[in-house]
Amino acid sequence: MSAACPDLRPDAAALAAELAPLPAPQAVAHLAARFRGRIALVSSFGAESAVLLHMAAAADPALPVLFLDTGKLFPETLAYRDTLIRRLGLRDVRSLRPGPAALAARDPLGGLWGFAPDACCALRKVAPLAAALAPFTLWLNGRKRAHGGDRATLPLVEVVEGKLKANPLAAWDAAALAAYQARHALPPHPLVAEGYASIGCRPCTTRTEAGESPRAGRWRGTGKTECGIHLPSPTTPLTGSH
Repeated sequence: MSAACPDLRPDAAALAAELAPLPAPQAVAHLAARFRGRIALVSSFGAESAVLLHMAAAADPALPVLFLDTGKLFPETLAYRDTLIRRLGLRDVRSLRPGPAALAARDPLGGLWGFAPDACCALRKVAPLAAALAPFTLWLNGRKRAHGGDRATLPLVEVVEGKLKANPLAAWDAAALAAYQARHALPPHPLVAEGYASIGCRPCTTRTEAGESPRAGRWRGTGKTECGIHLPSPTTPLTGSH
């Protein structure tokens, strides 16, 4: 790695070893304390988001939460975001949007998703998130191995683009998520009851049928499985489990 992008793998290996024996809520609390001022949580406020948001709020309600408001979300997602902010007492939720100039130049009619979904995600998600993450050392996200695909071998800690990336819910399945939500009386995303197991932008999200993987309704029929903010790490991942 270059001097501008130091090799964080030794740090990540040590961090993975610290987190591995901890239950997820304690792991989140440990990270929130150790990286205070240098940690952010990236959340879609989607179907499974309440669990990690609740853990983060319990650890530090002022922990920055980065939310990608693409301009293409379901109105139910925006309402759910507001509900969880109030319910959990989150104090620093930052809604990230693509810049007006970039939108005007690259998607003036708003239909980029229909013929170039990767470019649309790069414009509306990848670029705004990269800018917002710049001041942070570590970011939390809620991906899980149970989602399948590239996520099936998800490590507990990764190094991506010169930053530490922690996946404290990597080993959680649908039953564990449901139990946690019930135990803490967390409100569900309103679209879950309508058959949406994974919820992204409205044009690129469909209901999930019985027997399908949770993310089968995302970019259905296109072969696309990720928006780009969670592409496989270009550096060696660090193992760990809960």
